[in-house]
Amino acid sequence: MHLMMILLVLAIAWLLRTIDLPKAANWKTRTSQSLLLFLFPPLLLLTTAFALLCMGASGQMIGLQTSWVGYFLALAFLGFSAVKFCQLIKEGWHTINQIRTYPVQKLQGENCRIFDNDIPYSALIGFWQPELVVSQGLLNSLTSEQLDAVIAHEQAHYYYRDTFWFFWLGWLRSITFWLPNTEKLWQELLILRELRADNWAAKIVDPLTLAESLLLVVSQPVMSLNFAVEFSAIAPLNRLNERIEALLTTDKIKYKMNWWSWTWLVFVLLPLAVIPLHN
Repeated sequence: MHLMMILLVLAIAWLLRTIDLPKAANWKTRTSQSLLLFLFPPLLLLTTAFALLCMGASGQMIGLQTSWVGYFLALAFLGFSAVKFCQLIKEGWHTINQIRTYPVQKLQGENCRIFDNDIPYSALIGFWQPELVVSQGLLNSLTSEQLDAVIAHEQAHYYYRDTFWFFWLGWLRSITFWLPNTEKLWQELLILRELRADNWAAKIVDPLTLAESLLLVVSQPVMSLNFAVEFSAIAPLNRLNERIEALLTTDKIKYKMNWWSWTWLVFVLLPLAVIPLHN
């Protein structure tokens, strides 16, 4: 019976990931659908594996005999997930310790970590309380107004706690890399994150200045840094035009999601409801 549950959940997860994202939709629809397709499969797999672990390897469920095969598959998946989580935590602390060796400088009223590199670069690095890291090349390349725009963009990421949430999303990505469209959905979530941050920053600074800064920074060669943890992941460069166009129409975009868009999470917990059926 356990093996049947696993096969059923795998089929649901696989089928969900084969659904294509809408070609044209507003931000709210894109975000809710992308999160549903990205989050539902791994969360369903995790709750199913946890339920099977709680039920144990022996006994019966709705009259059918359980087996050790399903139990050990669930245990293996949970073990694999735990190992991936520990790896990301280790990489995260390594990155944080690395940036803490950089000198701190007050920049436009913000404490920033400055490191010596000619390529313009800025990012928030950390978990719940990330630090702003910028390169010397960024300071040399941008005007004061453009620097304000870049910092406002990074403040938006701090406001939405993007580094924290994308760390968890990155973990789910790492344990379901084998499912269809995992990378495609990940890239979609990254660009949606940047669009939201751009919109937030455009309320503080001039959108045109922000667009200019975006062109100067994003169009530069990608820097090879040991910031491998998912909270410092960069949105795809081939979506730059989309960000520029969105900046020019910020007053037409509503970046707010309703609570009911998360009601599908209830169905993720369904595997836990079958635990009492096991005896």
